[in-house]
Amino acid sequence: MSVDRLRQLAHRDSRPRKIKADAGTCPKCDSHYSADEMQRNLRVCPACGHHFPVTARERLEQLGEPGGYVELWPELRAADPLQFTDLKPYTERIADAEKSTGMGEAIVCAELEVRHQPAVAAIMDFTFMGGSMGAVVGEKFARACDYAAQRGLPLIVVAASGGARMQEGTLALMQMAKTVIALDALAEARVPVVVVLAHPTTGGVWASFASLGDVTYAEPGALIAFSGPRVIEETTREVLPDDFGRAEAQLRNGQVDDVVDRRELAERIGRVLHILQRPPAEGNGGSSPPALQWAQGGAQKVRSMVGRIRPGSTDGEDAG
Repeated sequence: MSVDRLRQLAHRDSRPRKIKADAGTCPKCDSHYSADEMQRNLRVCPACGHHFPVTARERLEQLGEPGGYVELWPELRAADPLQFTDLKPYTERIADAEKSTGMGEAIVCAELEVRHQPAVAAIMDFTFMGGSMGAVVGEKFARACDYAAQRGLPLIVVAASGGARMQEGTLALMQMAKTVIALDALAEARVPVVVVLAHPTTGGVWASFASLGDVTYAEPGALIAFSGPRVIEETTREVLPDDFGRAEAQLRNGQVDDVVDRRELAERIGRVLHILQRPPAEGNGGSSPPALQWAQGGAQKVRSMVGRIRPGSTDGEDAG
C-alpha cells in the first residue's frame, strides 16, 4: 500500500462518521428517516426523491383504497420438475424465499379499487428470488388476464424482475409466450392494460408482458433493459452512457409514456382508468366514459356547424 493511499485513509477516518446505513438511510443522499416517515412517504426519500424498493403487498396498499384488496390464487406454489440443484436444491431456495418474504411466489394478483376505479392487479416482488418468472408466475399472470377479461376490469401490472427463473429452464422461458398470449386475449376483449415498470425490470419479463401495456409508466431511476449495462459492457467492450437503460432514457427513446413519482402513481392510474373505462351496454341507463363523451360531443358539434354554415358565407349563419 502506497504512502498516498495511507494518507487518504487517515484523512477519511478523521472525518465525522455518518449514521450507519440501514433500510431508512437513502443511498443517494445519505438522509436518514424513521420507519414511520418512510411509510408515510411511500418509501420515497423526501430530500432527493430516491425510490426505495417496496414489496408487492405494500404496493397493493399504496395503490388501493383503505378498504383493502382481495388476493387471488395465493395457494399456488412452484414445483421442481427438473430437480434442479446448484449450491442448494431448488426446493430449498423456494422454502427460504417463502420464509424470508412471507410470500408464496414472486407475483401477487388481487382485485382492488384504484381511486374508486375497480381493477385487477398483478404485482411482482423482487424480494422473492429476484422477482424471477417461473411457471407459477406465468400461470398467475395468465389467470389475472382471464379474470380481468371475464369481468371487463382493467389490468394493472407492476413489473420488478431479473427475468426468467433459471432453476426452471425452458419451462420458465415458455412463460414469455404464455403471458403475451394472455395479453392478446385482453386486447380482443377491449380491456385496457396499465403497466408500471419498477426497478429493475429486465430479461424475459421486459421482453414479454412488461413491454406490452396500453399505457406504460416507469418509476424514476428504474433500470429497464433486457441486459444490464455491466453485462453489455463486458460483452461488447464498449462504455455505455451513465443513464443507459434507466427510466428517463427510456422515456426519451419512446419506450415508456411517462416517468411518474410513486407518490403520484395511484392518482395517475386512477385518472387513466376513469378515461379508459369501458362504455356500458346499451339500455342499462349508464353514462358513457369521458373519452367517449368528448368524442361524441365533438362529432355532434361538427355536424351542427356543417349544417349551419353555408359555403361562401362569412358570418357563419344560414342564409335560408
